[in-house]
Amino acid sequence: MTDTNRGTMLVERNTNTLHRPKFAALLHSDPTSLYTSNDDDVDLTHNRHSNASPRNYPDSSTNVSPYAMSPWNNKLSSSPLNKSPWLLHSSPSLSLFNYDNNYFPQTGLIGSLVREEGHIYSLAVSGDLLYTGSDSKNIRVWKDLKDFAGFKSSSGLVKTIVISGGRIFTGHQDGKIRVWKVSSKNPRKHKRVGSLPSFKDYVKSSMNPKNFVEIRRNRNAVKVKHFDAVSCLSLDEEEGLLYSGSWDRTLKVWRVGDFKCLESIHAHEDAVNAVVVAFKGCVLTGSADGTVKMWRREVEENSEKPKHMFDRVLLKQENAVTALAVNRSAAVIYCGSSDGLLNFWERDQKGGFSHGGVLRGHKLAVLCLAAAGNLVFSGSADKNVCVWKRDKSGFHTCHLVLTGHTGPVKCIAVEEEQLPPQNGDQGWIVFTGSLDKSVKVWRVSEYAPEISMLQNSATPSHAGMSRSSPWKNSDINGNVSNHNPGEDGGDCY
Repeated sequence: MTDTNRGTMLVERNTNTLHRPKFAALLHSDPTSLYTSNDDDVDLTHNRHSNASPRNYPDSSTNVSPYAMSPWNNKLSSSPLNKSPWLLHSSPSLSLFNYDNNYFPQTGLIGSLVREEGHIYSLAVSGDLLYTGSDSKNIRVWKDLKDFAGFKSSSGLVKTIVISGGRIFTGHQDGKIRVWKVSSKNPRKHKRVGSLPSFKDYVKSSMNPKNFVEIRRNRNAVKVKHFDAVSCLSLDEEEGLLYSGSWDRTLKVWRVGDFKCLESIHAHEDAVNAVVVAFKGCVLTGSADGTVKMWRREVEENSEKPKHMFDRVLLKQENAVTALAVNRSAAVIYCGSSDGLLNFWERDQKGGFSHGGVLRGHKLAVLCLAAAGNLVFSGSADKNVCVWKRDKSGFHTCHLVLTGHTGPVKCIAVEEEQLPPQNGDQGWIVFTGSLDKSVKVWRVSEYAPEISMLQNSATPSHAGMSRSSPWKNSDINGNVSNHNPGEDGGDCY
């Protein structure tokens, strides 16, 4: 379905026509200058649909990207997922609009959102609104699977989005963090209400030579501002703090109330790719230098500003750390790497952490992680999303494999289903954004059906969609995997 004023919403077909340039060229960071004030942010609510052709990326051998070690040019046909006997082709039983509760719960693809204006690098969910960021500098807003609104920033590619208290924080390629708010008069209008750091704080800090740090030979920068791409954001809503990680190797701490930079930490020896607020007073960072570090927040006497102290190194390896996620209720930390592996740690009663194992489910780099309930979702450059389930004993199994994207899966968000659980079954609404310019919306159940049920649900007689389904002529897979785990935690091969 196409609307020239609102963009395109469709269930796209799974094709193999996507050209795969080197992964480093996709994520290469352009040099940025010192702070400049731009007032040309634009509301896109009434803009016409973009007809821009797909961007052609030049071949590059640069190693600036934190993902340069990812085997992006490998043929995906070699992926062990393609050889798995458990991967099933899509069928009506995998659709929310056509299922039989007697043998298969509501698990599968709901729909796809496509707008031809850029690769999807970030997304976030707030209530019934979905925010997506792309390399077109646009932030689109979706509601009920329809294009609802949009706004544009002059700060470049939107690499990360977080939402708190009605404010939307966006991290950009040029090192800036923008703050937006929905208009009280018109819910389709979004207005920029600030930047981090504020212009006032930037100028004030630049007056003191002690606030400058050397970023490269013969070049200094004010430490309250990122001078390279903001790659990740994480909120501690209880403490009113925002954490930002950047390719400039720093972790910065911001006070949400007044947008003030409270602390700047040289956290790693290479780009910071992931930051996540873990347990009370703890923050985790993951870097292209192959390490995962833990930082503890402490408040000194007679000081209102928190100070973050280095606590420990959880992981040190050759491969870049690309994603982090935390299951706070189970006290488990998950880490994705450019080699396609997921490491996890479990917290003990004394506050220590022990390595729980490695989950092997991807052939290419893990690019994003999300944890919800007993499930962990991992998106990869191999175009697949693996869903892992943790049992009460801490054992992980590959619960599902979601396929259908024709490009790397770059971002994931998960929301609890609003409907009451049936027969104790917990459902989750999963949003996956990809470099194929689409966002897919899934419903995932924690219930694990028997293999015989899955085989019955994928018989050739079920080809095509039922007349009652609004998503007709769909070619997208909703593949399901149910494997015995490997010796060190889990296996989707």
